[in-house]
Amino acid sequence: MKALVYHGPGQKSWEDVPDPVIKDPTDAIVKIETTTICGTDLHILKGDVPAVTDGRILGHEGVGVVTEVGPDCTKVKVGDRVIVSCISKCMQCDFCRSGLTSHCQTLGGIGWIFGHLIDGTQAEYVRVPFADNGLIPLPEGVTAEQGAMLSDILPTGYEIGVLYGAVKEGDVVAVIGSGPVGLASIMTAGPAGASKVIAVDGNEYRLEEAKKFGATDTVRVAEGVDVAAELKKLSRDGLGVDVAIEAVGVPATFATALDSIRPGGRVANVGVHGKPVEFPIDRDWINNITITTGLVNATTAPDLLAKIQAGEIDPAKFVTHRFTFGQIAEAYDTFANAATEKALKVIITAE
Repeated sequence: MKALVYHGPGQKSWEDVPDPVIKDPTDAIVKIETTTICGTDLHILKGDVPAVTDGRILGHEGVGVVTEVGPDCTKVKVGDRVIVSCISKCMQCDFCRSGLTSHCQTLGGIGWIFGHLIDGTQAEYVRVPFADNGLIPLPEGVTAEQGAMLSDILPTGYEIGVLYGAVKEGDVVAVIGSGPVGLASIMTAGPAGASKVIAVDGNEYRLEEAKKFGATDTVRVAEGVDVAAELKKLSRDGLGVDVAIEAVGVPATFATALDSIRPGGRVANVGVHGKPVEFPIDRDWINNITITTGLVNATTAPDLLAKIQAGEIDPAKFVTHRFTFGQIAEAYDTFANAATEKALKVIITAE
């Protein structure tokens, strides 16, 4: 089969590799029909994830058809059209049973293994461990493009942004960063009850897109603009927003999130940080605030699928560019230059 193979920082190749085979009785093989690229893939190519070694097939998102199942699979069967969850899980260890599937102990303490510790989904076929738990049936009426967004990006913004941020009826929510994960939080904050969803970004195109995803207000990051002060102006009483979702992953945006919340407010950190941040506990110990972080558990797919079927959300809005497997290098170039290319999510389909 063909697959996108990592060969060290800055090096990748669409090349011939052996077809995957069943290794464990709970495995399944899925023929990938639709996949996409995540910001984490770009981090891997920069060398930021040293656990990814030369020869690893990249990717952790996708939709496809089951072509083979192991003898212990009781739910999935050959011919099923499925979403591949980015998080694998045994559902037997204490962490999985408690809902913290992202730290499955059977898998060594990390549920994110596709394109990381085992071969991933940017390939014609992929082996899926614990397939009964990691493959989600794609319902009739939900497209492959919508389904691919349920592998990772939409659950991440919803779980780690909206749910960890405990967004409730009437809350004013600021989403700092209007890239794909921020837009996922924006898309799901309104249905969770937020009365106002404020998108924050320095890119005018993304702010305009944010309105299509449910943002009620926008704040443009620019020289001389005190973003935290602008967010407080948009809050109910000038004291700050109820929830600030940090969706960038740099010290400045984390500081803005802290500066913009009211006493008793909440910061839900979704962004992947590459550097330490400062937490002014001398100022904030008295403010009764809550800060959450997390790796997606991807347990909310049934809830999100129900919202799609009810017409409350449409994750197909994420897709701005489409490519075939043979154009995967071009797809990476487009996604890596998302700001100039006006790219949100790229879709890659089998030829």
